[in-house]
This record gives sequence, structure tokens and C-alpha cells, in this order.
Amino acid sequence: MGAATALHSAAWYAHEIFTNGITYPITLSATIGLSGWLHCSSKMETSQTALRRAGALPILLSHGIAGEVVTYRNGERSAEILRSSGFQFLHLKTYNGLGHYTIPEEMDDVCKWLSTRLALDRSRG
Repeated sequence: MGAATALHSAAWYAHEIFTNGITYPITLSATIGLSGWLHCSSKMETSQTALRRAGALPILLSHGIAGEVVTYRNGERSAEILRSSGFQFLHLKTYNGLGHYTIPEEMDDVCKWLSTRLALDRSRG
């Protein structure tokens, strides 16, 4: 449920407020989901503020084609929903033969992606 929680947090971050009216309490700089999906959302409503915040939040979603716990199609559909909701910097990275676990190649890709994001954040001051 870690990836589902991370992606759900990204969605609520973009909206700035939970459905119960409580303000989203933290600022996200990036989101990573491994072998997961965005639950409880077939299409998110988007305000101008949500589009702006979503458009600035980078997301890495990696998923194995052979995912047996969360199917690849669920991960792919989650990426489609997030993109259509304004998340412009979403990267869906797929791995042939990968199930619901990690491999060194995936961890290397996560490290590279994070290093790039951190370098960009540092250059912006």
C-alpha cells in the first residue's frame, strides 16, 4: 500500500485540502510509487490551483509488466488518470519480467531519478 499512499498523497497535495475541509499539511517536492496504483479515483476534479500544483510535482511510477499483486494495467491506468489531472512531470517506468518486488535495475533508476530531481531543486535555490 506504500505506492497507493504516495500517489494518493500527491493527489491531495495538488488539491491542498481533504474532502473533510482540512488543509493538506505538508509540501511535497516529489513522489515515487513502486508497483502500485492510485486507489479511490477514476477521475479527479481539477481546479486551477490543483492544476498548477499538480503540474509542478514530479512523480516516478515504476511497475513490472508481470506484477501479480497489482497488475501492470492498474499502474498504467493510474498514470493516465494522474496525467489527465494535470501531473505533467509523471514518468512511468516499466520493467519486463518484474513482479511485485524490486530489482537492482529499478533501485538504480530510482536513485538516478531522485538525484536528478534533487539537483534541479538545488539549482532553483
